[in-house]
Amino acid sequence: MSQNVLIIGNKRYSSWSLRGWLAAKLSGMEFEEVLVPLYQEGCHEELKKVNPTAPPKVPSLKIGDWAVWDTLAISEFLAEQYPEAHLWPEDTLARAYARSIVAEMHSSFQALREHVPMDLLKKMPYAPLSEDVEADISRICEIWRDCRSKFADKGPYLFGKISIADVFFAPVLVRFYSRSIPLDDICQNYFNTLWALPEFVEWREAAEQEEWTITDYSLK
Repeated sequence: MSQNVLIIGNKRYSSWSLRGWLAAKLSGMEFEEVLVPLYQEGCHEELKKVNPTAPPKVPSLKIGDWAVWDTLAISEFLAEQYPEAHLWPEDTLARAYARSIVAEMHSSFQALREHVPMDLLKKMPYAPLSEDVEADISRICEIWRDCRSKFADKGPYLFGKISIADVFFAPVLVRFYSRSIPLDDICQNYFNTLWALPEFVEWREAAEQEEWTITDYSLK
């Protein structure tokens, strides 16, 4: 078994796993991937078995006898260990801004999470959503437009070059796609850029091959 093991959940459904996996891929770290299907009988026991030091959640990173869990902690660890990957913007203020929007993504947008869950195999025609969900969508688009206005001359991602900020918004694209959310030109261009990221394409193609379907979120 590899020294570095990334434990993830279903690629079709697990938004936090997607973030952790993309960060690991973009860092260049060599790792073994272990997928534990979520919301199945015994999944918590299996998660503890594969990474005993971490809580039974995904993603988690096992490094020898050590564990790192929570996607933000994993991303920070990867940025420190693989500085050549430049996972954060190099400019001090841009990096602080990137950390701010990542922290906001990490802790906010509860209405969007609750009412538009990530499901890579779902595609519905657009229909207006509740006021609180629409407010979350509006705020996310505001972030995207602001970043693109500041860093468009440096590249096509939020801060020009690909970064942890893009990683944290990747599952949002899946949520938007699943409900056919209309976007303005700036946001749609950013959406198209991140959607075409090879690592993101690899994840989606793997999700399409999964046989698990979550119908009961009460099973632990």
